[in-house]
Amino acid sequence: MEFFKNIEKIRYEGPKSDNPLAFKFYNPDEVVGNKTMKEHLRFSMSYWHTMCGEGSDMFGRGTVDKSFGGNDKLEVFKNKAYAAFELMDKLGLEYFCFHDRDIAPEFDNLKETNRALDEIVSLMKDLMKQYDKKVLWGTANLFSHPRYMHGAGTSPYADVFAFAGAQIKKALDITHELGGQGYVFWGGREGYETLLNTDMGLELDNMARLMRMAVDYAKKIGFEGDFYIEPKPKEPTKHQYDFDVATVISFLRKYGLDKYFKMNIEANHATLAGHTFQHELRVARVNGVFGSIDANQGDLLLGWDTDQFPTNVYETAMCMYEVLKAGGFTKGGLNFDAKTRRSSNKPEDIFYSYIAGMDAFALGLKIANKIIEDGRIDKFIENRYSSYTYGIGKEIVSGNVSLEDLEKYALELGEVKELESARQEYLENIINSIMFNL
Repeated sequence: MEFFKNIEKIRYEGPKSDNPLAFKFYNPDEVVGNKTMKEHLRFSMSYWHTMCGEGSDMFGRGTVDKSFGGNDKLEVFKNKAYAAFELMDKLGLEYFCFHDRDIAPEFDNLKETNRALDEIVSLMKDLMKQYDKKVLWGTANLFSHPRYMHGAGTSPYADVFAFAGAQIKKALDITHELGGQGYVFWGGREGYETLLNTDMGLELDNMARLMRMAVDYAKKIGFEGDFYIEPKPKEPTKHQYDFDVATVISFLRKYGLDKYFKMNIEANHATLAGHTFQHELRVARVNGVFGSIDANQGDLLLGWDTDQFPTNVYETAMCMYEVLKAGGFTKGGLNFDAKTRRSSNKPEDIFYSYIAGMDAFALGLKIANKIIEDGRIDKFIENRYSSYTYGIGKEIVSGNVSLEDLEKYALELGEVKELESARQEYLENIINSIMFNL
């Protein structure tokens, strides 16, 4: 059965092509720096948006039928799997990411739900082998069901915490069975609306307990993938505990979990937190917790998570600059946590969207590599901080001075000499000259 008829495998045709179903910039075999584009970018399909998102929003019902011709619960999800692998094959996507409830339906009890999961996972293993596809990461949906209305790991009810733990165990089992290279904790409803009814200390302690259990269980089953936390502010709760990278790092260090977790950073979440995408990536990189990326973009005029496909090449270039500076992906990659707009409701729109996102990141990769090879940005920063390589600066960095020593130095100095310009506009123009060297 073919679900995306009249669409052939998407090929690279170059910048001059006017074929909307062709890559203009993403050439998987093109070498950039020391690796091919495919190796650098490690593109992944998000199962939830692509195979399950029906275009509904808070003001209207869905505009797309994602049942893929299925007549009952299980058949719908089997057909989703067949369609997913056809789509990945035609787009040349090597990886996919999923929540447990994306790939199989939920029934009235956990035993029956897990049985359905096992049946779908068996099918997916066959399809992965047939199409040569891999799991970038898996996770558990601990936010959609009404039982999680007050949170999962941070719920005030122990029965809910126990159910969440059971769901995570199963999600880890199937991620491991499918050879997944990572497992993500996304906060979902781990936060609060008001402190009038919240024991924040207990909620944070319990979240850490749940994560510790997951790490311990992963060791028992031999799971060697990376653990990620995906920071997100606001939405769905007013105060999310995983607000941004810095907040999450603080949480991990408090509970001694920092050696087990890295970050899965989403562009739209960064802007909702009042940061740039590059800022969140930089904070993760300099703290040694960079892991993976949810590739999308938000709308700065809207105050919620719009999950648009990324087309802003400035953003993708600065993203890939951080990725390259971090040494590239290891087990992570670029997962398109993005969805077509509600009014883009035809099958070909999914392909147009992925092509746009993949091309934007291919351009970003090439530009980032040029920025690094050009060297002017790095050289400027090196020169700007050069006073820490000699004299009093070197002594500060080496830890050989006290406040008394600094006072003595400052008294002898008299006054700080005129400071150099930071030259922001000059540097921004360098970026433009590299990007648009037509």
